[in-house]
Amino acid sequence: QQFLRAIKRPVVVVNLDPANDESSLPYDAGVDISELVRLEDVMDSLRLGPNGALVYCMEFLEANFEWLTSRLAEHKAHYVLFDLPGQVELYTHHSALHNILRRLQRELDFRLCSVHLVDAFHSSDAGNFLSAVMVSLSCMLRLELPHVNVLSKIDLMERFGRLAFGLEFYTD
Repeated sequence: QQFLRAIKRPVVVVNLDPANDESSLPYDAGVDISELVRLEDVMDSLRLGPNGALVYCMEFLEANFEWLTSRLAEHKAHYVLFDLPGQVELYTHHSALHNILRRLQRELDFRLCSVHLVDAFHSSDAGNFLSAVMVSLSCMLRLELPHVNVLSKIDLMERFGRLAFGLEFYTD
């Protein structure tokens, strides 16, 4: 958002993570799922844990896709950045997000690209790294989108000890 604004591009961030606390978001959300459904409310009313409530919220968004399209219509000709939940099962084992993304492409002619943030901790040893790569591959195949992997928190790598391989190994 900051970059696109700096180069004078119209941009809107869409918060589709119902677990996000809108008061502490590090960005200005032009569209916020909390207007439609909130994780805490679902947990309380349906007596679900956080994972089950998150699945319910995504299914609720899928069933109320028109809410999303009406909010996005207010931001025509904008670059749209989606902030999605981090629960990997939503991408690897469940169809609601996949269906939402398909409808964005099909009905609104969105050209999407997935950016998968992988915590740099997962590069601290070969087993963790391989696991992260496999999860990322699974997400890429399931979402059927162009896919970019980004190592996040790379500035904290020193805390994890010496890497088994040089950093360039993990970024190829």
